[in-house]
Amino acid sequence: MQSLTPREIVSELDKYIVGQKEAKRSVAIALRNRWRRQQVPEELRDEIAPKNIIMIGPTGVGKTEIARRLARLAQAPFLKIEASKFTEVGYVGRDVESMIRDLTDQAVNMVKGEETEKVKVRARELAEERVLDLLLPRAKTQENAEENPTLGSVRTLEEGHPPQSETREKLRQLLKEGRLDDRYVEIETADRNIPIVEIFSASGMEEMDINLRDMFGNLFPQKRKRRRVKIPEALSILSHEEAQKLVDMDKVVRLAIERVEQSGIIFLDEIDKIAGRESVHGPDVSREGVQRDVLPIVEGTTVTTKYGLVKTDHILFIAAGAFHVSKPSDLIPELQGRFPIRVELNSLGKEDFIRILTEPQNALIKQYTALLRTESVDLVFTDDAIAEIAEIAQVINERSENIGARRLYTIMEKFLEQISFDAPDAPEKKIVIDSAYVRDRLRDFIEDEDLSRYIL
Repeated sequence: MQSLTPREIVSELDKYIVGQKEAKRSVAIALRNRWRRQQVPEELRDEIAPKNIIMIGPTGVGKTEIARRLARLAQAPFLKIEASKFTEVGYVGRDVESMIRDLTDQAVNMVKGEETEKVKVRARELAEERVLDLLLPRAKTQENAEENPTLGSVRTLEEGHPPQSETREKLRQLLKEGRLDDRYVEIETADRNIPIVEIFSASGMEEMDINLRDMFGNLFPQKRKRRRVKIPEALSILSHEEAQKLVDMDKVVRLAIERVEQSGIIFLDEIDKIAGRESVHGPDVSREGVQRDVLPIVEGTTVTTKYGLVKTDHILFIAAGAFHVSKPSDLIPELQGRFPIRVELNSLGKEDFIRILTEPQNALIKQYTALLRTESVDLVFTDDAIAEIAEIAQVINERSENIGARRLYTIMEKFLEQISFDAPDAPEKKIVIDSAYVRDRLRDFIEDEDLSRYIL
């Protein structure tokens, strides 16, 4: 885990997310506390529980983006899941333990990627040797020469050919220089077409299909198929194969489970959708029952995965919801107590929209400018155009549902529709977007309130 200070974490988040200082500060402190916990004496380390966070705010204000960028900064296993996907144990659907299994899968892939990177050079060398064997098969005389060096040298001298090792080294040089890239070779690759078994079962059985696949994989012999490919592709395929052989999967699984337990982050979105009490009109399997099932996961329990047992005591949970209808106090008291930090995110206004359009590294205007530059069209936005877009977004949000910054996507797509369509054939390669152009393209939607509700 990177040892970034809270100030550095906030600074990194500022590159992509506008405003929401309170939320950024809270997650920065929570992330720094993960690092601090690793530095304390071992006997105290297990006693320090993570301080889970609930982020409260309307859609489109940056809740998900904050959590996603945070996980990228921490280089930690991260899972975003909607709470509304889960159903109570005993009903058909996903059970809450599946989020820990998914997080463990991600951690295994992450660690496996890191370990593969470490053996990349060695795997490439082994792949080169295999390609050279295909280009210059080892002759029987060469094999005999390895057993009886004298015989090999006599045979080579008698035939008047250079030793095979010299030819091999010349080929190796040509291979490294890329002068053999157009040559084709025939390679053997693993072909494991195992029948896919899809199972519709009660919750808690999601991994049965994986276990069956593993079982079938062991029952059926591994087939090999021959493929004719160019040398660069052959090197890539064989490097991957050799890397798989060099990676110690027992070590990967051990490190992955440790990383999940010590630095895993789960972003539980739409938690307000399970915040209501039981319905009086009949069974409601997606609300209080799900809360009761989520509670032990957040409190700390042991979940069985295909890689082994995973403890959830120190996984950081960040929950988020709009809470338009329900409120955090509608959650069961035990679950409320497990989310001690609550942060309210502010609704976005015109000034925020102007900053969102221009400041972040992935700002919308930068994205559209880069997209149209691929067609040799230079798109230039004036300041008054940006202000106009922001104002229209604010008006439409006030007039209909407030979907925050996502409103900018619908507006940008609508008024750039004609430019995007004509870009490949446009005679004018520099297009200046000003406020008059924006108003002209969106006039009908602004004036007709019903139309704006449907289109924007």
